[in-house]
Amino acid sequence: MSDRAVLNQSEAVDLASPDDLALADRMKLGREQILKELRKVIVGQEEVISQVLATLFVGGNSLIVGAPGLAKTLLIHTISRVLQLKFSRIQFTPDLMPSDITGTDLVQEDSTTGRRSMVFAPGPIFANIVLADEINRTPPKTQSALLEAMQEHRVTIQGRTYKLEEPFYVFATQNPIELEGTYPLPEAQLDRFMFHIVIEHPPYNEEYDVVRTTTALQDPTLERPISGEDLIAFQRLVRKVPVAEPVMRHALDIVRASRPKDSTCPENVKKWVAFGASVRAAQYLVLGGKARALTSGRYHVSFEDIRAIAHPILRHRIITNFHAQSEGITTDILVDRLLQAVPLPRSGM
Repeated sequence: MSDRAVLNQSEAVDLASPDDLALADRMKLGREQILKELRKVIVGQEEVISQVLATLFVGGNSLIVGAPGLAKTLLIHTISRVLQLKFSRIQFTPDLMPSDITGTDLVQEDSTTGRRSMVFAPGPIFANIVLADEINRTPPKTQSALLEAMQEHRVTIQGRTYKLEEPFYVFATQNPIELEGTYPLPEAQLDRFMFHIVIEHPPYNEEYDVVRTTTALQDPTLERPISGEDLIAFQRLVRKVPVAEPVMRHALDIVRASRPKDSTCPENVKKWVAFGASVRAAQYLVLGGKARALTSGRYHVSFEDIRAIAHPILRHRIITNFHAQSEGITTDILVDRLLQAVPLPRSGM
């Protein structure tokens, strides 16, 4: 079956109501307005921004990896300013404790009665957008303090559960250069990030614009194009987007082909992979494809939507073995091989 045939089949399904269609238009327009505001501060990095916005519209979390000075922190902070969401930055260090993130119970004395009681003091996790800066600089015990928040949007402290305000996102950053004094993130935590976003040095002209604009006086006025309530509505809308069965199977085929024990795993991938991608990879391929379709003005998901986001979704979920590391085979190379091995369904199939 061709990609066009799948799209025509999906068009008959469409979104359920005129309200949904209007919200889809609002989401597309909102994305364009956010981009316009970000351009007042951020130069270039189109693909990075696109993946960050997809994270917002799906309701996931993302890991951003790049060398110092590439505006990782500035990008996330600027987005929180544009959306006027509560922003919290946590600088991860070796001495950071879990309670420094989640909060803790404190003893407080009532000035009128003199009685003492335990009062919960919320930590920086209680925000809409949490920036976990250099997350790999703190031990796994402290890293794990984010697990429940990222997955369930709540934290449990001293047996009591506290819900986090929606919308809620965690954006974590890593510096790929400095490895001394760092603690690699456990696979269970990596799997909870929708995207592994890589920021590279910009092209010459963009870097020139960065230097020019950041060395002059800057005081941009940022307008708020959409609200937190809009983001929550967009997240619900994304899940309503229809996906034709061949497209969903294509996403699953790509993920299953990454697993060495699966019969569909290509031989030139199998020899370099210790563990393949999890079920979450297929889920995020579909959800990310839905968000990409909506923000492109379409109400159905294409094969191209799935394949376009395969690298940021799979690169942190494929664990390479010693042979790959010794031969310089990266997970991006492996994703390229997977996309070659799992071709688009042909017309008439």
